[in-house]
Parts: sequence; structure tokens; C-alpha cells
Amino acid sequence: MAIIPSETLKDVEELFDRYTRTLPWPWPSGRAAASGPMADWHPRVDIVETGDAYEIQADIPGVRREDLKVTVDNGVLTVQGERQQEKKEDNARMHRVERFYGHFSRSFTLPDDADTTGLKATAREGQLTVRVPRKGPAPGGEPTQVPVQ
Repeated sequence: MAIIPSETLKDVEELFDRYTRTLPWPWPSGRAAASGPMADWHPRVDIVETGDAYEIQADIPGVRREDLKVTVDNGVLTVQGERQQEKKEDNARMHRVERFYGHFSRSFTLPDDADTTGLKATAREGQLTVRVPRKGPAPGGEPTQVPVQ
């Protein structure tokens, strides 16, 4: 009997990314949607739950604080932003471009016990952290913009 190792989710995602990069057209959504450096990109996130809050931590290197927007609407937290491409000298020749630039948007449905009135967002050293306190059911109403500190 042969032993077949189980693949982790990360292995499956990397396999999918490798496959979709070889396709001649960009996918409309997904992690490998971009076929060039100016296409939309999606920062990777970690979502952590503690006893009193939820934290969403997103990797956003090169994104300025003023280019970030965090909003909550009907129990959905949305993080948007843009990474600007650096200005290069006219005589510089690019040999390889792997970093993504442009707009990004990620949305997360908050659990019922999230307190959307106490949200706090901080951007520091290439990471955005949004802290969502746990309390009661999320109130409905108008969309709320969360200031990024």
C-alpha cells in the first residue's frame, strides 16, 4: 500500500496560482487574476479571533495611509486602497516586474456578535490591522467609514 501525503491548502493554492498564470487571459476575479503589474491585486490577510475582538491583519507594503479606506455597511467590512507605482527614470530599463500596483478591495462578512461601532483601524510598517470588538448584534443603518490611524 502506498502512502499518499495530504496536501495543505497552501499547496493547493500555489498549484492553482501556477496553473492560472499560464493562461492567455486574465481571470476576472481571483488571486492570480493579474497578467501584468498594473492589474488589481489582493493583499493577503489573517483573521484572528480573541475573547473580546476579531482582528483582520492585511499585508499592504507600499500603500500609503491616505490611500486606504475601511468601511462597514450592513455587517460587511470592506478594505480598499491603492498602491502607486514608483516613478522611474526615463533611461532605466526594467528587466523584471513582479510587484503588483493599482487598486485592491477585500470584503469580509462580520459575525453577529461584532460591535461595528467600536472598530479601530491602524496602518503600520506595511500592515493594516482592523480590530472589531465583540459585543452584541451589528446595528444596521448607514455605511460607516473607519478612520485609519
